[in-house]
Amino acid sequence: MNPTQLTGSVLSLFRAIVGALFVCHGAASIFGVFGGNRGSGEAVPFAAWPGWWAALIQLICGALVLVGLVTRPAALLASGSMAYAYFVVHQPHGLLPMRNGGELAVFFCWSFLLVAVLGPGSWALDALLSRRRATPAGPAPTRRASVPA
Repeated sequence: MNPTQLTGSVLSLFRAIVGALFVCHGAASIFGVFGGNRGSGEAVPFAAWPGWWAALIQLICGALVLVGLVTRPAALLASGSMAYAYFVVHQPHGLLPMRNGGELAVFFCWSFLLVAVLGPGSWALDALLSRRRATPAGPAPTRRASVPA
């Protein structure tokens, strides 16, 4: 098997796993599940800036990336939100991610940027919708040639 034949499938799996992790991250902050926001066991207060809104982006964009629907814009928004998180929340505490606790923000930021650039892969709703638009709905109508009488 040629490794290039695996590209679409592997990219799809990568996209889905990163999207699922992002959904879990957002759900933890919004609903207080999976240990809650930053392991506190609590949810972020409703509409609190920027935490609740960031969690909402994580939940929605993560779900869209997970299923591969409007993948590139969702991944770009997710990447930008993680860049914001890194530079506003983590970077003031130290330059390097290992020192400021920003490894996860950096990982998500670059992972979503990769998905935004490379696309959703072959196993995505975007790919399915694209294939549906490319194929006609039914057989083309046939035209009868007019024969003069």
